[in-house]
Amino acid sequence: MPRAKAAARRRCGWIIARLVLALGGFPAHAARAEDYPARTVKVVVPFPAGGTADVMPRILADWLSRKWGQSVIVDDRAGAGGNIGAEFVAKSDPDGYTLLSTPPPPLVINQNLYPHLDFDPQQFVPIVVIARVPNALVVNPDKIAATTVEDFIAYAQANPGKVTDATQGNGTTSHLTSELFQMMAHVKLQNVPYRGSAPALNDLVAGSVDCMFDNLGVSMQLVTAGKLRLIAVASPKRMASLPDIRSVAETLPGFSSAAWYAIVAPPHTPAAIATKISADVNEALHDSEIVKHLAALSAEPVGGSLEATDRYFQEETTRWKSVIAAAHVTLD
Repeated sequence: MPRAKAAARRRCGWIIARLVLALGGFPAHAARAEDYPARTVKVVVPFPAGGTADVMPRILADWLSRKWGQSVIVDDRAGAGGNIGAEFVAKSDPDGYTLLSTPPPPLVINQNLYPHLDFDPQQFVPIVVIARVPNALVVNPDKIAATTVEDFIAYAQANPGKVTDATQGNGTTSHLTSELFQMMAHVKLQNVPYRGSAPALNDLVAGSVDCMFDNLGVSMQLVTAGKLRLIAVASPKRMASLPDIRSVAETLPGFSSAAWYAIVAPPHTPAAIATKISADVNEALHDSEIVKHLAALSAEPVGGSLEATDRYFQEETTRWKSVIAAAHVTLD
């Protein structure tokens, strides 16, 4: 209920702000929105450089710099599952010059895992979801003979708790996707948490672990090189770019999981500024070059309005909260 009320307050704030602007009130905010941006815009990424979370906003930063005639820089501030960078943005001036670009954890997951956060994820001003990268089940082909979801489930059921499952760390999208799979498939995997995708994939390739649910933007190169086998994607249906690869949902109806990447602004950012940023990012997502760069990450552009973005955050918060509760996920 508190989250629903917070969302309602945000929506009311947007409506009121737009009405005030239309009627000529708050001229200072109106002027800033009209002239925005007048200087460098900083996009904070709360995860390490080099990963999809870092690459995604950099693709947009160059395009927006040309569109706006101002520099757009990416600032990596990693730590605490994304909370350090998110807190920095939450406490920044709400003027549109400091934004947060992040995958799900600090926006829709961490509030259900950490006993205390020094920021309220519900108070960020949602701007836009840039893109979604489906998670996928990948295995070491020397360790797992299965080539289909059905075969993998049968093997896991015959070896309960013995199949080692690498994750990006406890409470990450990778971990929660695995827990969702285990609940729906009625299997038990042995969770082996790492500090991010890179070390997990290194051990998966080396054969130290058996399988992993990872986003395709990171693991697809290893699949192409023959070092890993792609069993299935976690998109609701087969991907147009991988028509021969089945979706998990073909075996487990309703199964879906993606690593998405969104932009939000500090609490109390004027609606007019948020709307402008959203409109310009949406324009970028229709540019053929941007689409090409995203496709190289196995990413599908999303876009949409402020309100649609807010609804998506609420849906994702509810969905992962239920998985965390049902699977008794903790950070330990």
